[in-house]
Amino acid sequence: MVEKSLIDLSWDDFDEHRDPRPNENQFDAVVERAVSRRGFLGGALAFGSGAAVFGTGLMSSTTASRAEGHTRFAFKPIDIATDHAVHVPEGYTSQVLVRWGDALWSEVEGAYSPETGVPAEMSDKVFGENTDGMELFEVDGREIIAVNSEYVNPKINLPAASEGVPQSSEEVMLLKNLQGVTVMEIARGDNGYQVVKDSPYNRRITHETEMVLAGPLAGHPLVQTNADPEGRRVKGTMNNCGAGKTLWGTYLTCEENFNGYFGATGAMPEGEGYIRYGIGGEGRYAYEKFDERYDLSKEPNEPHRHGFVTEINPADASSTPVKRTALGRFKHENAEMVQASDGRIVVYLGDDERGEYLYKYVSTNTWAEGEPTEGLLDDGQLYVAKFNDDQTGEWLALTPETTGMEQAEILCFTRMAASAVGGTTMDRPEWVACNPLKAEGYCALTNNKNRGVKPNAGGDDTSVNGPNPRETNNFGQIVRWAPADENHAAEAFTWDLYVMAGNPKVYNNAYAGSANINEGNMFNSPDGMAFSSDGMLWIQTDGDDDNEGEFEGQGNNQMLVGDPESGEIARFMTVPNGAEVTGLCWSLDKKVAFVGVQHPGGAWPDGAGKPRSSIVAVWREDGALIG
Repeated sequence: MVEKSLIDLSWDDFDEHRDPRPNENQFDAVVERAVSRRGFLGGALAFGSGAAVFGTGLMSSTTASRAEGHTRFAFKPIDIATDHAVHVPEGYTSQVLVRWGDALWSEVEGAYSPETGVPAEMSDKVFGENTDGMELFEVDGREIIAVNSEYVNPKINLPAASEGVPQSSEEVMLLKNLQGVTVMEIARGDNGYQVVKDSPYNRRITHETEMVLAGPLAGHPLVQTNADPEGRRVKGTMNNCGAGKTLWGTYLTCEENFNGYFGATGAMPEGEGYIRYGIGGEGRYAYEKFDERYDLSKEPNEPHRHGFVTEINPADASSTPVKRTALGRFKHENAEMVQASDGRIVVYLGDDERGEYLYKYVSTNTWAEGEPTEGLLDDGQLYVAKFNDDQTGEWLALTPETTGMEQAEILCFTRMAASAVGGTTMDRPEWVACNPLKAEGYCALTNNKNRGVKPNAGGDDTSVNGPNPRETNNFGQIVRWAPADENHAAEAFTWDLYVMAGNPKVYNNAYAGSANINEGNMFNSPDGMAFSSDGMLWIQTDGDDDNEGEFEGQGNNQMLVGDPESGEIARFMTVPNGAEVTGLCWSLDKKVAFVGVQHPGGAWPDGAGKPRSSIVAVWREDGALIG
């Protein structure tokens, strides 16, 4: 029997369970060493009074903006909250759009029960659990949302007698169906937005949905299995975390902690790839006991078919999702697509694990609206980022010549390829967002308690470095870069830190955060990010919300808005205690923001029964633009 405690662990702690860390350095010594590196960026980093200042003119422009009373924020910042509710600024309203278990088709109306959840036979026809990344699309004048359901909480989903551990193949199927992706039509009515039941665009994509592998890894022996000896067709997309949107109107769903779904009922296969990706002998959900596909002792190559970016066409509910292997295999957070100045397609990608890497894919061919898209995400070059301490950087090509690996191996074991060329280990690279008004990218480095404590799973050094300047980093930061010649396909860039999260109420050193952090806007663990059309950066957090110790005064997880020009940051929204805020998109008219609330505590939003992850619609009461 799988240890019942495993289902209570966060995904990060689940990985730590398989790869225990040594005793930490004494905390005061760690802080002292971080502060002693105040000059290592050649003067660009100044911790004075515990605050860090990054980027040319950031502190002066922020100070001048406040002194002159200038601000681009269209709201009065809100205070922290510690309750089980959603809070937005004065003059704004929030309303739940859809909750886990809500019916997408009339035939399963009323499927959800506050006492028992959703029955297995209806579980693939309701809105999934633990909403995450999402995007909104226009299809024939209709508004379609595609949204991820990252994982499940078995103690909530399964019958009480199961105690959170599947006891049958039917219970495993229930868990499989509540994860994956929901595609649904929404429409504005008299009482705000609602899901359009029975829409021809509504669709559930689960761990059982048929998909195809595309790109250089498709058909390779590394992805061949007993069930698929050709290595070209695969079932399911799993642990769908962040997302992205192609320039041609399709959805990119990103597979993150896929490793936790596999286990071994017999001998565990050997190989460095299993270790580097955290694939061990016991699965988080006991899938391997009821489905041979997840049993490593019987299908050792099945994990090689997951950990990709999967493209879905929201305009065609009968279309087959495609796993794009050319974008690499790792714990994908999101996929941020932009177009280079020469017309090539660029996709930025973060690998959300401590000490892993930031990547970029550049297509071989160019594209213009209306032209065919075939091959754009299958034929291109994958790079890993190297950040230098002098605030320059370069994208290192992952090729057979630079890595000593075959092309298929590079795409199957991308982490090992990144290590081979000397990429910069990062503090959990999560969402990437690119400014729509200028050529610059941002990546949320959410936290890394292992920075300076132990190497990553590949043995790579994780000492403090340029964009990751604090050991035992429990607060996180956001790195920003500008590609050379304003061309996202360029291999050179310059960088700075837009913000270092921290707590100036508790610390007066590097852990207080950067100069644009104060007691009124502080937060920890930046995670989701998206730019609104006016060039403002929306920041979502997934951190410690116990409001105690070093997190005192930070309250529940929150969504903030940052001004890239002044550096100012203001709190816009707080979510129920226990929840993270993740996923953000806007209505076609930019008057409504749709925000994901994952794993809430208490009985939110119903007030009784089980807690239900949901999407919340937020709008200005005066009807003005919000996005």
